[in-house]
Amino acid sequence: MKKVLVIHGPNLNLVGVREPNIYGSEGIEYINDCILAHGKELGLECDIFQSNQEGAIIDKLHQAREIYDGIVLNAGAYTHYSYAIRDAISAIRLPVVEVHLSNIHARDAFRHTSVIAPVCAGGIYGFGKNSYLLALDALKELK
Repeated sequence: MKKVLVIHGPNLNLVGVREPNIYGSEGIEYINDCILAHGKELGLECDIFQSNQEGAIIDKLHQAREIYDGIVLNAGAYTHYSYAIRDAISAIRLPVVEVHLSNIHARDAFRHTSVIAPVCAGGIYGFGKNSYLLALDALKELK
């Protein structure tokens, strides 16, 4: 069985409350339940981690290289400027799928650039909670 780590970055603990017109009204607990259920259907063992702290996300990425077969990462705003998270992804040599609840290319201009995309296996954005589920599908198929 493949083990997958799902990382929610800053402010994702407020999904369902924060700007529901952009991020939806489904809370993070519900999204996590959907992730765990879909992972189980796919035969994936999923763990979920959320932090608002860049360093904690980097530490979790470093730890993941010894435990997981792949990572689903919603780095939130860190997507657009955290070279430290980018370097951590590059260093661990695990497939990472970048996800976003909203379509980052249909929003503010600063959100159009992802500094982590070049070191990720791929990216899925704009499909709400289904962005996470599609990322699990993708990781299931990676060798």
